[in-house]
Amino acid sequence: MHVEHLSSSFNLKNALKELGVDGGGVFILSDKGQIHLISIKNLHVGAANILKQDALSIGADLAVPKGTVTASTPFVDALLIANERQLKELVQKEKAQPFGLKIVSQELARFCGLHFPQKIQVMGIINANDDSFYPLSRFQESCAIEKIEEMIVQGADIIDIGGVSSRPGSVGVSVEEELARVKPIIDLLYYEKTYERIRLSLDSYTPKVIAYALERGFNIINDITGLANDEVAGLCGSHKATVVLMHALGAPHDMQSNPQTTSILHEVENFFVERLEKANKFGISDVILDCGIGFGKRLDDNLELIRHQKHFLAFGKPLLVGASRKSMIDSISPSSSENRLGGTLAIHLKAIEEGASIVRVHDVKEHIQAIALWQELRG
Repeated sequence: MHVEHLSSSFNLKNALKELGVDGGGVFILSDKGQIHLISIKNLHVGAANILKQDALSIGADLAVPKGTVTASTPFVDALLIANERQLKELVQKEKAQPFGLKIVSQELARFCGLHFPQKIQVMGIINANDDSFYPLSRFQESCAIEKIEEMIVQGADIIDIGGVSSRPGSVGVSVEEELARVKPIIDLLYYEKTYERIRLSLDSYTPKVIAYALERGFNIINDITGLANDEVAGLCGSHKATVVLMHALGAPHDMQSNPQTTSILHEVENFFVERLEKANKFGISDVILDCGIGFGKRLDDNLELIRHQKHFLAFGKPLLVGASRKSMIDSISPSSSENRLGGTLAIHLKAIEEGASIVRVHDVKEHIQAIALWQELRG
């Protein structure tokens, strides 16, 4: 007889099937193996005591501060620990309970049945400018085409092209200048019908430039303003384009001067709710969510967003993370942008583990290899 302690991150469903467990058993046991850790802030102490007892009655638990049982303070923070099956039961139990637990039930329901992505996509970065923070990502015309071909061969799923730097402290350019930078690349890709081989994305929030790209084979608009411009929203809707909704606090020229937020997860979630409503209003159904690593965030904010990508799976949309060679790596392990590949891979693999399905990268080949190995290790 051999007894082995298995990793909590391995593929439980596959293991159950290999054991020969029947279909119903696979479904039930898989639910038991998926653990949810859910933070609940400012919960009425009466609600906390009811939820604690309800959780314990079904085998889950609620961590609460000392003094909760005697109601020493009117409101408390709590941490719910439950598997998928228990979470579903709690949703039903709390629907008829007092002290605001009906609202808690509605919130918990959002996290039932979260679907992790089956495929991870790599988006390669091409910067058609001369001031992006990573010099080796800057390309023009024929050199850009060569690099795009290289990325396609390496296994990229999407190519993202931008003509204006959005690094902290950068200054925008005129519409004419932006179009002049990307037009030769767009024209060459259109002539070569590259859009038939790979999805093309434009990193822009300028209507004139976006319209030019959408008319020439591009079908993804990576908008760092998150559809702030109605004209951009209208163009994307009429062309049935996919839109990357990115969260940012402030504009590139000042977003890192003194970023402040009380709860970054709450801030980003509210932003997504608002902008998804706007996207729907303009007939945009294909949306990708990007929490905007480094865009008006402190290091702790960035780390929290990466650790808790799963929180945003409740929206039912693909999650994109773009931390490639960003300065947050330097805050933990000092290095130049040319020497941040290791940190980039660590961040992106963690984001994927937590539910991200698209990574925006400068280094396609290395990410393809790292993701392939990560998937094998996960089973």
